[in-house]
This record gives sequence, structure tokens and C-alpha cells, in this order.
Amino acid sequence: MSRVGVMVLGPAGVGKSTFCASLLNHILSIGRRAHLVNLDPAAEPGEYEFSVDIRDLVSLEDVMEEMSFGPNGGLLYCFDFLMSHLDWLDEEIGDYQEEFLIFDCPGQIELYTHIPVLPTLAKHLSQNLGFSLCAAYLLEAPFVIDRPKFFSGVMSAMSAMILLELPHINILSKLDLIKDDVSKRQMKQFLNPDPTLLSGINSSTNPKFYDLNRALVQLIDDFGMVQFLPLDSTAPESVGAILSYIDDVTQWAEAQEPKEPKDEVIEDDDDFGQMLAAAGGNED
Repeated sequence: MSRVGVMVLGPAGVGKSTFCASLLNHILSIGRRAHLVNLDPAAEPGEYEFSVDIRDLVSLEDVMEEMSFGPNGGLLYCFDFLMSHLDWLDEEIGDYQEEFLIFDCPGQIELYTHIPVLPTLAKHLSQNLGFSLCAAYLLEAPFVIDRPKFFSGVMSAMSAMILLELPHINILSKLDLIKDDVSKRQMKQFLNPDPTLLSGINSSTNPKFYDLNRALVQLIDDFGMVQFLPLDSTAPESVGAILSYIDDVTQWAEAQEPKEPKDEVIEDDDDFGQMLAAAGGNED
């Protein structure tokens, strides 16, 4: 059976850990097995305990204290240390053969947009450990109120899609925060980003940025890669819809071993008659 996992990515504060917890809870509620893998050396304790935690190997707090690094430099050191000790990660997740693993990644997007740390880690998990991986990139829905900020998020999502080279879904999180401010018709323009939305900000911005905005519009339109799935982490049906997309791109169902059908025990003639009736037959 193939090993399956999802790497949850996105800027700080978009709700990655909340989504990870909601996804874990939903998977467990439908009778499947899943575990959280924390890849954030600065993570705070949450509702669920991590099955694998990078802080058992190296923590940002210790690095900053012992080496006098700042937060960003300390984080880069932590991941450099992890990449030098991948045997630790291999051993920690080695026992999880049939479970669904949720990798909660840090919010510093430079780890996969500027520095190839997470792309290298993804290749290791896929090629060396046999994982069928999916990347889930979160962007918070309140960004749609500020169009330049939203399109900067679209560009970051596109960058992650290109550099990670994984099956990829993009998620617009925290929809409950803007449901009273944005209509469903307007939201469709952001779920499937309409590049013309960006051109509308030129009248209120410095004219010297007009050519840059036009180039960004052209780039987004040419690639046509970025679409978002709506997410409300408080709604089980919303989390379930996201999981169905993840299962599709990781081919989770195809990886399941076929199960033998259970033989039904017929207690008496009445039970036999009821089975026939349900099947549309008769006893003659």
C-alpha cells in the first residue's frame, strides 16, 4: 500500500494549524487513521498531540538562545539541521505505513519560494520513503478585501506550485470572516482568480506601477494554474470536501488493499425472506 500525506503550507496566520487539526479530526471521525507531523520548530502546543515533532530534534527557541540567531536565521538553521539528519525523520515516521500523515509546515514562505528546503524534503519523502504527497497551500479569505494583497498571495501560491513539483490544491481559508462582506458572485472571481480584478486598482495606485500590474495580470492569465477551494474549518462538510480533493490527487482510494466481502449470517427463514424482498426477488 502506498504511503499518503499532505504538506500544509501558506503564510503565517492563515490558519494552517487550525486546518490540520480540523482535517485530522474529520479523518478520524470517518474511521480512517491519521497522524500530525509537526515541521515547525517554533510551533505552539495545540489541541492535538503531534505524533512526530521536529522540536524533539531541534527547536527554534533553543537555537535562538544558544546561537544568538534571530527568528528567521534560527529557522533556516533548524531546517539545515533537519536536512542533515533526515535519518531521524525516516525513523520517526517509519512505523506509519497505512496511516494518513498531515505535515504542518512553518509559515515562512521563503523556505519554498527562495530556498529549496521544503522542495528537497518533499522529494525525499516521495522518492526515498515512497509517499504519495499533495501540497495544500492556504491563503486567508480576508485578503480578497485588499486586491493587491490577494494577488501577491496568488503569486506566492503559483511559486509554490512550480517549485514543489507536487500535486497541488490551493485553499481560501477563514471564509466565515468575510461572508457578510463579499457576495457569492464576487467570491467566484477570487476562487478562480480573474486577472482583470488587478487592473482595476490602477486608478488608485501610483501610475508607475501600471506596467508591473499589467505584467502580473498577463503572467497569471498565461499560467492559468491557480484556483482556490473554499474552506470553513468550523464546518465538517467543508473540511470533508477538501479531503475528497486531497484523496483524488494522492490516489488514496486506489492505494487501498481490497477487502474480502463479509458473509452475512442468515438466522432464519424470515431473515431470508427480508433479504429477497430487499433485492426485489421472491422465495419461489
